[in-house]
Amino acid sequence: MADKYRFLSELLRKEEAAILDKWLELQQVALAGRRDQVSVKDDVETSRSFLHGFGKALAATRELDLSSSGWADLRQTLEQIAITRATRGFGPLETAMLIFSLKQPVFEAIRRSLSSKPEELASEIWNATEILDRLGLFVTEVHQKGREELIRKQQQEMLELSTPVVRLWEGVLALPLIGTLDSARTQVVMESLLHQIVSTGASIAIIDITGVPTVDTLVAQHLLKTVAAARLMGADCIISGIRPQIAQTIVHLGVELTAVITKATLADAFAIALQRQNLAVVRVQKNPPAAG
Repeated sequence: MADKYRFLSELLRKEEAAILDKWLELQQVALAGRRDQVSVKDDVETSRSFLHGFGKALAATRELDLSSSGWADLRQTLEQIAITRATRGFGPLETAMLIFSLKQPVFEAIRRSLSSKPEELASEIWNATEILDRLGLFVTEVHQKGREELIRKQQQEMLELSTPVVRLWEGVLALPLIGTLDSARTQVVMESLLHQIVSTGASIAIIDITGVPTVDTLVAQHLLKTVAAARLMGADCIISGIRPQIAQTIVHLGVELTAVITKATLADAFAIALQRQNLAVVRVQKNPPAAG
C-alpha cells in the first residue's frame, strides 16, 4: 500500500461508523423529495457498501487508477449506483452529489485526527479531495452512459410500438405507418412485417403511409426495400395512402414504383387484396318484416 493513502485508509477503517452516520444524515436532507425513488433502506445499504469498498480499494491500491484491479469492486458498486439512479430518473449531478457529499464527514474526521498537525491536515484533505473528485466524475460518466442506453432502449420500444402489423383477413396483413420513416425504423418495420408473414402465412401485405408526412427519395427507397424483402418471403405488397402531394413528389423525384401496386386509401388496397384472394364483401339483404 502506498504511504500516500495509508492514513486515509486507516481513518476510514477506524471512523467508518461515524463517517457513515454523518453521510447518511446529509443524504437524508438531499433526498428528502426523492423517497419515492430511493428508500431509506436502499440508501443505507448502498452507502455502507460504498464506504466499505472505498476503504478496501485504498488499502489495496498503489495508484489512483480506477481501471486497475484494486478498484474493481468499488467500480462495480459505483456502476450499480449510477445505473440504478439513472433508471429511476436521477440526473447526473444528483448522482455525483452522492459521492461529493462524502467529503464533509471525511474532512471532519481528518481534522479530528490531525488538528495539531496543519501540514499533514492539508495534505490528507487534498488526497481525499483528489480521490473523491475522481470517483464523482467516474459515477457521472457511468450515469450518462446508462442514461443514453436507457433512452436508446426506450426509443427502440417506441419504434416497435409504432409499427404494429394488423391481420385484416386470413392471408392479408396491414402495416400502418405514422411519422418519419428513417433507416432505423425501416429495419424495425421490415423485421416486424417479415416475422408476421412467417407466423401467419400471409400472402399479401398492405403498407399504409397515410400517416407519413413526407415521402422523399430515402423514404421511397426504404419502402421499396421492405417490399422486396416481403416478396422474398412469398408475400406481395400493396402501398396505400398515396395522396396527391406524395404522388407528385414521387414523380418529381423519379422514383420507380411501377412494380408495386399503389392505392389512395387503405380501403381500396383491402379491396384489391380480397380480389387476389378470390374473396368479396357483399351486402346482406335483410328480410322485410312480415305483413300484418
